Amino acid sequence: MAAVTAAMVKELREMTGAGMMDCKKALAATDGDMDKAVEFLREKGLAGAAKKAGRIAAEGIVATTLTEDGKKAVVVEVNAETDFVAKNEKFQSFVADVAAQALTTTAADMDGFMAEKWAKDETLTVKEALASQISIIGENMNIRRYEQVEEANGFVASYIHAGGKIGVLVDVETDVVNDAVKEMAKNVAMQAAALKPMFTNRDEVSADFIEHEKAILMAQIQNDPKEASKPEKVIQGMIQGRINKELKEFCLLDQVYVKAEDGKQSVAQYVAQVAKANSANIKIKKFVRFETGEGLEKKNEDFAAEVAKQMAGK
Repeated sequence: MAAVTAAMVKELREMTGAGMMDCKKALAATDGDMDKAVEFLREKGLAGAAKKAGRIAAEGIVATTLTEDGKKAVVVEVNAETDFVAKNEKFQSFVADVAAQALTTTAADMDGFMAEKWAKDETLTVKEALASQISIIGENMNIRRYEQVEEANGFVASYIHAGGKIGVLVDVETDVVNDAVKEMAKNVAMQAAALKPMFTNRDEVSADFIEHEKAILMAQIQNDPKEASKPEKVIQGMIQGRINKELKEFCLLDQVYVKAEDGKQSVAQYVAQVAKANSANIKIKKFVRFETGEGLEKKNEDFAAEVAKQMAGK
């Protein structure tokens, strides 16, 4: 059995909001597996549903750049080992160059991107340009990911939060592009940055995801003798009600709009309000949200391993 350390308990507590002893018990019951410990706490009704992705280990910057007409944009993440380097002007300049390259790349994946010619010096590949920066800055770095968004019938909105900790792109299909519509799009991007939705709308939610959440909710009910004794029809109604509540948190357009004056207006209703006021047809088609270091943190060596793999060209 894996030893449960104080650091593991602290990490699980920060991720779930559960008590210290509950976190210790969960880790002991799951042999120190952090993801299983989160599930364990959720089944016991001791953890929030949306706090699973909170373990950040790598520093760096998320950056966005757009074409002049706003119809195409890219978001990139470039990692460094320390926050000190992430704030370095040379590092930030390099990230801007990576974003400019990623905006126009036709590479099918990261391997293809790393192998292509570096636009600022075609005697180098992107991978070689990265290696050069590592030697100059003196710290491991990693061009981790990028995603392009293109919208021919409208525009792409961009938002960067906290100096590059979070970057968001929002695909806006619209037949009217004016300041009011652009402001709406930026507000939606800020919403996505702040409230971490998992989906744009309910159409994106898979049946497997719903079934997984139902299983968690059923386990919670079965762990409560008072609720477990209720008729099956009542229990199923309770589960569906809780699923609907979760989806209002998970889906961007279903979330309560953070700037809503009445505290009730959904993002979808806010978009519809702006559309009506500007005689426009507006659809929020998708969003992309990158947070620095997201998913890198399962083990302390993950970041170094990812860098080593990329530098080896694997």
